[in-house]
Amino acid sequence: MSILIGKIKSTIYYNEANSYLVALFKVSKVMDELDKSYLKKTITITGNVLDLKLETLMQLEGNFVYNEKFGNQFHIDSYTLITPKENDDIIEFLSSSFIKGCGKKTAEKIVSVYGNKSLDIIKENKFALDKIEGITEKARDRIFESLINYTKSSDVILKLKNLGFSIEEAGKIYIKFKDRINDILDNNIYLLNEIIDFKRLDNIFLNNNNNDFYDKRRVKACIIEVLKLLASNLGDIYSYASDIHTYLGRLYKIDIATDLFQEYLEELENELFIVSENDHIYLQEYYESEVVIAELLKKIDDKKLTSYDYNEKIINLEEKLNITYNEDQIKAITSSLNNNITIISGGPGTGKTTIINAIVRLYIERNKLNYTSILESIALLAPTGRAAKKMSLATNLPAQTIHRYLKWNKETNSFGVNENNKNFQKLIIVDEVSMIDSTIFASLLKGIYSSVKLILVGDVFQLPSVGPGLVLSDLINSSLFNFIPLNYIYRQSENSYIPYLAREIKNKDLSEEFLNKKDDYNFINVDSKNILNTIKVIIEAGIEKGYDENNLQILAPMYKGENGIDNLNRMLEKIFNPNEELSKITYGEVIYKVGDKVLQLVNDTDNNVFNGDIGFIKDIYMAGSNYKKEMIKIDFDGNIVDIPKKDLKNIRHAYAITVHKSQGSEFDHIIMPVTYQYGSMLYNKLLYTGVSRAKKSLIIIGDAQSFYKGVMNDYGMERKTTLQDRLNNIYIHKD
Repeated sequence: MSILIGKIKSTIYYNEANSYLVALFKVSKVMDELDKSYLKKTITITGNVLDLKLETLMQLEGNFVYNEKFGNQFHIDSYTLITPKENDDIIEFLSSSFIKGCGKKTAEKIVSVYGNKSLDIIKENKFALDKIEGITEKARDRIFESLINYTKSSDVILKLKNLGFSIEEAGKIYIKFKDRINDILDNNIYLLNEIIDFKRLDNIFLNNNNNDFYDKRRVKACIIEVLKLLASNLGDIYSYASDIHTYLGRLYKIDIATDLFQEYLEELENELFIVSENDHIYLQEYYESEVVIAELLKKIDDKKLTSYDYNEKIINLEEKLNITYNEDQIKAITSSLNNNITIISGGPGTGKTTIINAIVRLYIERNKLNYTSILESIALLAPTGRAAKKMSLATNLPAQTIHRYLKWNKETNSFGVNENNKNFQKLIIVDEVSMIDSTIFASLLKGIYSSVKLILVGDVFQLPSVGPGLVLSDLINSSLFNFIPLNYIYRQSENSYIPYLAREIKNKDLSEEFLNKKDDYNFINVDSKNILNTIKVIIEAGIEKGYDENNLQILAPMYKGENGIDNLNRMLEKIFNPNEELSKITYGEVIYKVGDKVLQLVNDTDNNVFNGDIGFIKDIYMAGSNYKKEMIKIDFDGNIVDIPKKDLKNIRHAYAITVHKSQGSEFDHIIMPVTYQYGSMLYNKLLYTGVSRAKKSLIIIGDAQSFYKGVMNDYGMERKTTLQDRLNNIYIHKD
C-alpha cells in the first residue's frame, strides 16, 4: 500500500453518476522510500472520488498498477482531504473559491484571532466568527456552510471506510443519500439496502455491533428481507406471519417470542414498511401495486364507450392482406376496438400477432391518422426488447419496452413517466402480459390517462412473471373484463406438431404422438450422460445444412450440473466460435471472444438494451488512446453498445439460455434437453413456455419419463396474490 500527498491538476475522465475518476495528480509528498521517484511528478490516478475538487490537497492510499499503454497508474483505495495547518495556507484556503463569503482580508482577520486552529474552531461553532470584525450574519453562515460542505464527503468516506465499506460502496452511498447519510449510519444502517446487498450490510452491522443478532434494528430489517426473499423466490405478493417467523430463525438465527415478533410487525407497519391486512403481511410497495391496479383499471373501465361496426372494414382488410380471420379473431378485433379494456390470451399458432396488426390498422383507418398522429395516438409495448421488436415487425410501427416507455432511470430506479407526468396515447397494446409483475403493471397504469383504450395480449399458460404477482391470470379470473380466449391453431403443415404439443402440455394430456417424428418436431430418447454429445452431433449436422447461432437456440431450466446451461455454453462456444486466435477478454472464469453470442441480464435504458436481449460481440478493445479501459462492443440487433469490463457481470454466453430468459422471444429452431437431473425445475409451465418459443422446428433430447413427469408437475403454479379479490371488491362497491 502506497500513500501519496498532492493535488489533482486536471481530469481525463469523470463520471458523476458513480464518481469514477481518471485524472492527473501532482505528487508533493510520499510516505515510502520506494515511491520517491514519483515526488514532484505528475501521475495518472484512477478510482472513485466524490465531489471532485481540483487543486485540493489530498492524501491518497492505494497501489500502482502497470498498464501496457499508460505505464504505472495509481489506483485509489481510499483518500482524505487535507485541511491546511499553517497560517499562510489557511489564509489562502479561506480566500479560495472553495469558501464562499470570505475574501483575503477577512481570512487574515480570522487567522489573526484564531491562528492555525481557525478551521477547527469555525467547524465546531460557526458563532465564533461573530468575534471577527466586519463579518455579517450572512457571510458567517456562508463561510461555515462552505467549510462544512468542503470536508463533508471526505468525512463521510472515512466514516464509511471505518465501518467496513469499500470506497466504491461509499461512493454509491454518498451519491444516493448525501444529507441523510450520518443519520442512517447512526440509527439504522439497513436503510442502505436500496443499493447495498443485504448480506453485506448484515455482516457490517454485526461486525460493528458485537454480533448482536437480536438488536431490534436487525430483527426488523431481517423481517423485511424475509418478505423480499419470499416474494422473489415464490412470486408471492403477501406472506403469513408464521412463515416469516420460521424463516427468521432459519435464515438469520433469530428466534424470538411470538408477542415480541408481533410487536415488531406493528412497528414496521406504523413506519410504512409493511401492511397487515386480515392475516396477510405485505411489503408496502406490493400492497400498493394491487390497490393501484384495481383502482386505475376501474377508472379506465368507467369511461363512456362509443361502439362502431367494423364488419365491412374487416372484410376489406381481409381482401387487402389476403387473409381470412376466424370467428375468435374477428371477435377479438372488434371487441378490442369497442371496449376500454380487453384481454386476449392464446397459445402458439393462434394468431395473436395477426390480431394486433388488424387492430392497429383498423384504429388508424377509423381515426384517419397520419404517421405523426399515429405515434401520438398509439403505443405498442412489451416487457422485453425482443418482444417489442416482434410487434414492430408485425405492424410496421415503432414498439418499445415498458421501461423505455415509462422513462426508467436505473440510477434512481424510478420512472420519469408517472402519475404526475403521464403519457397521452389513446390506444395502448401490451404484448406478453404474462411476464409483467404487479409493480410494473401498476407503474404503467399510473403513467397513462384513464381515457385510454387498453389491450392486453398474452398467454396465460406461460411462465408467470419473474417479479411477484399473477397479473394476467388474476385479471382473467376476475371475469370483470372483456376476455377473448384463442383456441384455434393454424396448422403450418399436415404433419406439424409444435402448437399441438404445447396444448397437450397445457392440458396435461400427452398423446403418444410426442414420441413420433414430425415435420417440425422430434423427440430423441437418450440417457442423461449422452445429452451433451447428442446435442453436439445434431448441431454439427445442422451447421452443414446452413443453421447457425442466429436461428438456433438451446433452452434449459438451470445453470449448474452436467447438462446445465454453463456446461452447455462451454461446449457450444467451441462449436459455433472455434477460432482461438480471435480477440478475447476474461471475466471471472468466463472467456468472451469476438463473435460470441451473449445475453443481456439487466435493463439498461441508457443504451436501449433490456433483460433478455441477445447480441453478438463485434469487437474487444484493450485500454488505449481511444478507450481509457477495456471495452466490449456488442451488436444487439443493430443497436451497437460499448460495455466496460466491469459491467460484464450483466451478460452471459447465450448459445444456451434459460426458458425464463427466452420469454417474449421466438426462435426458428429450438433444442431442449430434458433429464431427471433438472429435478423440480422441470415443470408444466416451463415446458409449455419452452416448446412455444419454437417457430419452425423443435427437438427435445432426453428421456420420455422425465418429460412426462415434468408435464404433470405443477411446481410454481400457485402464488399468493389478492388482486382478484381487490378487483371484485372495488367493482362491487363502486357500481
